[in-house]
Amino acid sequence: MERECSPFKLKHPFLFCVQYKFRDLTIEELKNVVKMYPNFRFSMDTYTFKDGSLKDLLNFSGTIPVKYRGNSYNIPICLWILDSHPFAPPICLLKPTINMEISVGKHVDAHGRIYLPYLQNWSHPKSIIIGLIKEMIEKFEEELPLYSVSSSDEAKQLELLSYIAKITTGETDVNSKTMVGGQKKDGGFNKVTVIGAGDLGIACVLAIAAKGAADQVVLLDLSEGAAKGGTMDLDIFALPNVEISKDFSASADSKVVVLTVNSLGNAQSYLGVIQSNVDLFRGIVPAVAHYSQNSVLLVASHPVEIMTYVSWKLSAFPKSRVIGTGCNLDTERFQYIITNLLKAQTIGKEAWIIGERGEDKVTCHQTEGVVNDNSQEQLVNRAMEVLKGKGQKSWSVGLSIADLIESILKNKRKVHSVSTLAKGCCNINSEVFLSMPCILGTNGVTEIIKPLKEDKLVAKKLQNSAASIHDLQQQLKL
Repeated sequence: MERECSPFKLKHPFLFCVQYKFRDLTIEELKNVVKMYPNFRFSMDTYTFKDGSLKDLLNFSGTIPVKYRGNSYNIPICLWILDSHPFAPPICLLKPTINMEISVGKHVDAHGRIYLPYLQNWSHPKSIIIGLIKEMIEKFEEELPLYSVSSSDEAKQLELLSYIAKITTGETDVNSKTMVGGQKKDGGFNKVTVIGAGDLGIACVLAIAAKGAADQVVLLDLSEGAAKGGTMDLDIFALPNVEISKDFSASADSKVVVLTVNSLGNAQSYLGVIQSNVDLFRGIVPAVAHYSQNSVLLVASHPVEIMTYVSWKLSAFPKSRVIGTGCNLDTERFQYIITNLLKAQTIGKEAWIIGERGEDKVTCHQTEGVVNDNSQEQLVNRAMEVLKGKGQKSWSVGLSIADLIESILKNKRKVHSVSTLAKGCCNINSEVFLSMPCILGTNGVTEIIKPLKEDKLVAKKLQNSAASIHDLQQQLKL
């Protein structure tokens, strides 16, 4: 049920909305919004998230003045204020009237969701709603988000003019070929975006470039201020086919998007750290899904199993196209140790490390009848002892990620141990992501490899991991 509020009685909504953590800060900011935009009206209503969950949130709606090609328009919008405001950006939507249609473009999707750099770079106290609205007006003056359908002839004419304008500026698809850098590229153009310019993000870019796994690599730097450190060096030495950007639109039409970002918040508990990452992903994943709707999301953020689940929920992508790096690096090392150091060629090719990355990972193999079980167990234990001494440096993980990307882009159908939705495997009934041996192709996971015979001990460990991960997920606010 919606409860309308007078703009001059801003404390009224909070009588119904005790979950807001920073009510005084939010009220003060909304007062400032009303002073500048007195036509806005506030209410409490129920918002439905992509995963189907519901939450009572404060929203306000009104119109913003936009000038486009000499004409003035009042664009109706609705902003939903999350309960962690002002530390999380609002959800911004167009609110078209019955005689309006959404014009899908750089900053608006087919559902009317608004995507802006201001939202993606939201940081309290620098970011405020008035600043957000000002940028919204600026972007809408470049590309009008709505058009009138009051007259069918007029609507068709506007659509034709818009289409012609986009062709002349090279912003549209022609004969199903994407315009990239002023040149037509067919479906074979392999673009990869790496989000996060920390050590791991830069390591990924260097590894992808070294392997020649992609035609273009975009490094999306979400840090504040001018480029520094590694990103500055990448700018200075200008690697071919590598672009550095702070704008999510640079990621458009990527085949693979790699998420390496982690929140640097001040959370005191493990759950708090994960929630900080979830809040960070809220401003990233929907934008990625908007600009690269057919991409494979490859998650390397921590904890990888939970953040892969979060990415799946926020993107609404099919489960096959959201995977985590999981135990891929451990598995590649494990196979190398068995094959090259312990000289067990046959076993090494069919052995994987699966489950939850870290201390709770387990081994899995497909070799049956090649050696007896005792010998095989001894071999695996020796390999695990060697593996324990290997840390996971950024450059090592970067090489592993580049290998995954190559398998996806080249449709190699190679088996990798990556985090995938494990529901239905080993009697796991909850929606959790665990590393499993998966065949990877252009659409992500094409098949999960099932063991030749069920190992009850392995199944039990996987079920325990799934239970603990699911318990944490239930406490998160998506």
